[in-house]
Amino acid sequence: MIPDEPPPSSLVTRARNRDERAWDMLVERCAPIVWSICRRHGLSRQDTDDVGQSVWLRLAERIDTLREPSAPPGWLAATTHNECREVLRVARQRSASGYSSSPRAAPDGQLVPAEHPLVIAERDAALREAFATLSPRCQRLLAMLAADPPVPSTEISTTLGIAVGDIEPGRRGCLDALRHCPALAELISGETRTP
Repeated sequence: MIPDEPPPSSLVTRARNRDERAWDMLVERCAPIVWSICRRHGLSRQDTDDVGQSVWLRLAERIDTLREPSAPPGWLAATTHNECREVLRVARQRSASGYSSSPRAAPDGQLVPAEHPLVIAERDAALREAFATLSPRCQRLLAMLAADPPVPSTEISTTLGIAVGDIEPGRRGCLDALRHCPALAELISGETRTP
């Protein structure tokens, strides 16, 4: 059994002291956050690589000034969202196809309103808060399962020291714990009440 990994705050503190191993562990642990956000924004592989480089460079430049050492997952998520939006904004400006930022039409012809940025920010903050309450093992498992490109089950098994057959039950247990986090449970119940 592999012992629990150090928390992000410990890795940040060590990385601030120029510990390259801690930096590598921080990047390895948090890279799936960057990849998954880029994927949700629909970026190309090249744009994703560019965003990733920019985000990691910004973290390296600002790691000494982070107020909260446990903040990197949330900081990375927010910075990645901003970088993705900028890439998409530049692409729209360059596009000769007349891309419109107005609400998109659904297949039935009705307009589908874009989510309000405050709703998105609230949801993302709640998810980050809930994710931070998970055990490091659950955080690592969910991050590996959300990685793009996908991490093979055999690699997950070897890295986490669990049987391949235990990955899916572990995922379900981690997601169940995530759903029961008070911040996320409140958000989920609020969404289910919304028409």
